[in-house]
Amino acid sequence: MAGPLSSLKVLDFSTLLPGPYATMLLADMGAEVLRVEAPDRMDLTRVMPPHDGGVSTAHGYLNRGKHSIALNLKEEANVERIKALVAEFDVVVEQFRPGVMDRLGIGYEVLRSINPRLIYCSITGYGQTGPYRDKAGHDINYLSLAGVSSHCGRAERGPPPMGIQIADVAGGSHHAVMGILAAVIHRQQSGEGQYVDISMTDAAFALNAMSGAACLAGGQEQRPESSLLNGGSFYDYYQTSDGRWLSVGSLEPQFSSRLCETLGLDEMKSFALSQNPEHQKTLKQAISGAIATRTLEQWRKVFANRDACVEPVLSIAEAAEHPQMQARDMVIMVDRGDGTAQRQIGFPIKFEKTACHAGWVGRTLGADNDDYL
Repeated sequence: MAGPLSSLKVLDFSTLLPGPYATMLLADMGAEVLRVEAPDRMDLTRVMPPHDGGVSTAHGYLNRGKHSIALNLKEEANVERIKALVAEFDVVVEQFRPGVMDRLGIGYEVLRSINPRLIYCSITGYGQTGPYRDKAGHDINYLSLAGVSSHCGRAERGPPPMGIQIADVAGGSHHAVMGILAAVIHRQQSGEGQYVDISMTDAAFALNAMSGAACLAGGQEQRPESSLLNGGSFYDYYQTSDGRWLSVGSLEPQFSSRLCETLGLDEMKSFALSQNPEHQKTLKQAISGAIATRTLEQWRKVFANRDACVEPVLSIAEAAEHPQMQARDMVIMVDRGDGTAQRQIGFPIKFEKTACHAGWVGRTLGADNDDYL
């Protein structure tokens, strides 16, 4: 069955991670996505190691299910080709700095004069307005300016470099998809397209959620290891005897009671419910000492049938083999186009009526020039 977005056509001018991740989600949901790339300025994800079957794994994943054309947009004839294409498309996604698309002659005002129903989404680090609109940045910078890094990590060591690109993906990619689909609904009601301005810094700032609410309305600034959820309580990670880690999220009374019973810390059940920092510190030390006495595998067996919100910290390879991930089809095989398939992360949303399909791995540059041009 076709995905829920099978009627949507997307023209994608983005590169690297935020835009391609967003349009991959749209493609997985059935949209026809056409990437427009420069023939002489290769997207770095096309060559980024490691490689599988001669293709970058990053490119194979981020650009699955998409078509590709190669055009030098500094040539007037190619700009005219884009103008001809845009009349048939619903959405444009671009990730240049503000003003670049205008200078190329395919900015929002030009393209909407051709297609008034066009939804035009720009993803940038700082948005189209404000004093930082023209500055360069990366995920670590957006998280820093948005206040996210200030309350992550350990008090004595400062903020950690995150293992995933939070501002790029949870910020830019997901908010871009949300904005595009909201604009699609508006167009269905009004017949009008519109411009969607996505700032990865704005989106990262919005991710502060509870800590942001506490600061802005309650005047309470959160610092590392100062609150219930960022290391200020026994809600934390603990090292096992073999150097692995367990996550303990046993916040509610029924879970914390079960945790203490399992670890032989019955006398500390009241500490788990206490807001006294000294009680929490004492409980954390006790939990740490108890967990350090056994291996990760031993603890997995202990907690396997105890509903206590305690789980192992798995590597990505281990997570991919976990029965829960397998049951949810979160590891799939995607067609390479040569009779073989590549193992990839699956689509995380499950639709009852319109199942999603990953299509094929990222195509070679300009593979679809003949079909679209």
